[in-house]
Amino acid sequence: MTQPPSQQPPQGGFGAPQDPQGTPQPPPPATPPQMPPAPPQTPPPGAPQTPPPAQPGYGYPQAPGAQPGYGYPQAPGQAPGQAAPGPYAQQPGPYGAPSGPYAQQPGPYGQQPGPYGQQPGYGYPQQQYPGAPAPAPGGSGGSPFKGKPAVIIGAALAVLLVVGGGIFFATSGGDDDPEKPVAKSSSGAPDPSGSTGVDQGDGKGDGREANDDLNAGRKDGEAKVLWTTTNDIDLPRNGADVYGPWIVGDTLVKGMYRSVTGYSVGDGKQKWSLPLPADICAAPATTTADGKIVIGVMSGTTDKANCSVLQMIDLNTGKAGWKKTVTKNGTWDLLTNIGLAISGDTVTVGRTSNSSAYRVSDGKELFGNPSGNCKPYSFAGGPKLIAAVNCSTGDVENPQQQVQELDPTTGKTKWTYQVKRGWEVDKVYSVSPLVVSLTQYEEKKWGIVALKENGTLRSQLDGDDEDKVTVECGGGIIDFADTLEGCGGLAADANTFYMMTGDDTSGAARTNKVVAFDLNTGKVKWKAPAPAERTMKPLRMEGGNVLVYVEPSYEEGGAIATIAPTGGAPKVLLQHLDSTAQIENFYSSKTVYAGGRSFVVSDRVSGNDDSEGETTIMAFGK
Repeated sequence: MTQPPSQQPPQGGFGAPQDPQGTPQPPPPATPPQMPPAPPQTPPPGAPQTPPPAQPGYGYPQAPGAQPGYGYPQAPGQAPGQAAPGPYAQQPGPYGAPSGPYAQQPGPYGQQPGPYGQQPGYGYPQQQYPGAPAPAPGGSGGSPFKGKPAVIIGAALAVLLVVGGGIFFATSGGDDDPEKPVAKSSSGAPDPSGSTGVDQGDGKGDGREANDDLNAGRKDGEAKVLWTTTNDIDLPRNGADVYGPWIVGDTLVKGMYRSVTGYSVGDGKQKWSLPLPADICAAPATTTADGKIVIGVMSGTTDKANCSVLQMIDLNTGKAGWKKTVTKNGTWDLLTNIGLAISGDTVTVGRTSNSSAYRVSDGKELFGNPSGNCKPYSFAGGPKLIAAVNCSTGDVENPQQQVQELDPTTGKTKWTYQVKRGWEVDKVYSVSPLVVSLTQYEEKKWGIVALKENGTLRSQLDGDDEDKVTVECGGGIIDFADTLEGCGGLAADANTFYMMTGDDTSGAARTNKVVAFDLNTGKVKWKAPAPAERTMKPLRMEGGNVLVYVEPSYEEGGAIATIAPTGGAPKVLLQHLDSTAQIENFYSSKTVYAGGRSFVVSDRVSGNDDSEGETTIMAFGK
């Protein structure tokens, strides 16, 4: 199956976020010929503004024919630096801003280290760039309008458009394996025999036999397919999103629909499965240090249910721990959708104009909404607890927001970064170092800032006019409206931030680059091109190098590789099989590398009648 299509977020506009102390704004961005956003709705006092609904006709699944390996297929895009015709033509101004549209982000990476050091959000579908259908501002995860019920469909791809000198965000051994891996059901039950054939592109699977030998066509130097799983759950017609995966010890865990399941990383055997009474509706990107997690579960199975039930799970054993319902805090605490984040032994629950925090180990409530005019509504976890804060101004079209670091035990504010008036906190791409995405709804602009340990401005990312940089945020129909973390296609070390460009379709085949930004200056340090006719995306840091996933094409398998911190060609660590490239080409997936093995996990399973038997996980190793 191919990956989902990307969307084009609005680009450009005038005015960039700047440090309260007076950091100048960058040059003005160009704007694309997008449809104007729907007029904002009036939210209750103190709540962030509500984004207009996504445009019809864009969603999951897409029509057959999407190109595999990287993002969604896109139509020809606007050239970098070129002002677009229509209502969003470039606006004049002395400084200009990293502009950004609002790509609906169904999931970048808040670069927090997770188990095995992986960073959350990897592999999420992307914010968009020129040529693709654009979602309305304020879709999932990437929306600055946090806390409003806004379900995103599909993936969104955000682009950095460089204008006037500033970056503007429009929004391996050849030995035979004695054991032949076969497709296994995700529940561990025996697989029914299938018919031989070729995938007809109808969403009914890859047309291969359930017990075929996936290593039969393996070449010298290629890794082995260690194991696969297939879906055996009868899903609703619109399918289901996959939460995770998380790796805890020797167990890979994912959640989907009404269950959470753990598999052995070595052979894929199901170790445990925990049934749930209703659909999973929220999950954090990371677990606690000892492998515990808290997920959100719908309060029932009817249309009146909301995402208010918290369930703690020990991912080592699959045992359910405490369970409680989030108490509504006033009329406007709708609990339609929530965002969960874990830092230390604390799980935070963000939603419209409200927040609360609980101790993961025993469920005790630690803190809730603070007094005063400014209130947190969304969080990113990991080594630090970062909050997006909305301050009531009485003017929903000109919001005042802040970024704060909180003590995860007490909720006490350690520092506050005042966001320029009219701009809103979009995503946290990395917690340590801290890199934050900001958006300006009215003028459809997007920018990225790096903050110091004390919360003051470190730099604002700047670029050149050659490449559009993309970010993966969210997946499937998961709503990230209240989640700061969860974006992919990113990596960061102490002084450098790594992003990927959108694939270049100007030549004979699709390809892209990884771009390194100096966090102290915001300038581009280097660009590393992907292998010929391939695309790649950063996953995390690995031994001082940038770990990347070279995505599969129709005929070539994917690969795990590293790029030196000084740039250069990627060095392959684990080459996947060419013979299984079409199976590896999931419609949309997340990739994890841990313990010398790579795991490609479909992040959405269709609800077609024949979705049972659909490949959901592929594991590769030597």
